[in-house]
This record gives sequence, C-alpha cells and structure tokens, in this order.
Amino acid sequence: MKEPISYQEKQSILSLVNTVLILVIYSLYVYNRYISHSPEILHDMKFLGKAFLILIPFTVVVQVVMHILFVIFNKVIAREDPPEKEDEMDKLIELKSIRLSHWVFIVGFFLAMTSQAMGMAPYVMFLSFVVSGFLAGMLSDIAKIWYYRKGV
Repeated sequence: MKEPISYQEKQSILSLVNTVLILVIYSLYVYNRYISHSPEILHDMKFLGKAFLILIPFTVVVQVVMHILFVIFNKVIAREDPPEKEDEMDKLIELKSIRLSHWVFIVGFFLAMTSQAMGMAPYVMFLSFVVSGFLAGMLSDIAKIWYYRKGV
C-alpha cells in the first residue's frame, strides 16, 4: 500500500507548480504585451533589465501567498498542522536539494557568460540566467519530492 503524501512533499509540489505557472504566465504576458509587437525590443538592455527585475518580486509574492494559502487550506481540509520541527532527514534533504540547485544555476551562469564570449546577443545571456534560475528552483523541488519518497 502506498504511503500518503507527506506535508513536505505537498509543499514541494505546490512550489514546483507555482514556479512553472509563474514562468509561463509572466513569459506569455511579456511576449504578448511587448515582444510580439516589437521583436527588436529584445535588444534593449533597459527593457530586459526592467522585465527581469519585475519578475523577481512577482515570483516572491506569488510564492509567499500560495504557501500561506496552502497552510490555511491544508489545516481546514486535511486537518494537518505544519511540522513544528525539522528533523535531521529534513535538513539533509534541504541541503542536497540546495546543492543541486546551486550546481544547475552555476552551469547556467557559465552558459550565459559563454554566450557573451561567443558574441551572441545580450538577450541570450538574460534568458540563460532566467531559465537556469527557474530550472534550478524546479529541480530543487523535484529533488525534495524524490528524497522524501525514496529516502536520502
């Protein structure tokens, strides 16, 4: 018989879904609002900087609100309280997922710098940063789910 999903797994799944939805919705918004009408705007560093600076607080706010709602709904529907303490396994899983996340972002950083060394357009560097950042977050959540299911 399968074990029920743990509280930490539910949080990681929520975070993963939020990350994907935020990236897709924000990308579609920016594309439809700006890029589809004027593709040359991708070469404007001021636009790229503003677009990505807006993405960061937007992501943080959505993630915080969704996790607060998760705690409330989980308490009301599942009648499950958040764990009061982290045990050693929780800390080890967190450390391993952070390590993976950092490696993915570092690879993305080097790819971004390589794109500039090869003379590619600056938007390639920006996109490399954003994709590697979101990919790092997603793989971190996937690793947490994996470790909670399979063990450390």
